[in-house]
Amino acid sequence: MKVKRQGSAAWQGGLKDGKGSISTESGALKAYPYGFASRFEGQKGSNPEELIGAAHAACFTMALSLILGEAKLTATQMDTSAEVTLEQVAGGYAITSSKLTLKAKIPGATNATFQELAAKAKAGCPVSKLLKAEITLDATLLP
Repeated sequence: MKVKRQGSAAWQGGLKDGKGSISTESGALKAYPYGFASRFEGQKGSNPEELIGAAHAACFTMALSLILGEAKLTATQMDTSAEVTLEQVAGGYAITSSKLTLKAKIPGATNATFQELAAKAKAGCPVSKLLKAEITLDATLLP
């Protein structure tokens, strides 16, 4: 099975004065603005790092749901964020890390089992496999 999805970006102008827009095939984003100011200066608009973070968090959480099911466990709640770090390195900029933070309620799961399955999901998630940056996970099993 092969699944293909598409995202796109349009850009006009120079790096600092230019303006761009991001769109997704699903229509979740349609010509949503992004640019230098929203990426580096905290201005309104999107940026590639937050999109990668959302994709990583979503992919990891779905992978964990699959792995939990294989272990005969079902989460009643999973909330995941991914903090993606962009920093200047020799030769330019690089995304150097993605920090996954998960808070989950999983009836019947021990913390040891939860940590093992969460680590398996982190390693096996297709977005984790795509990223070359360091990927860390802070997983909390809630009562």
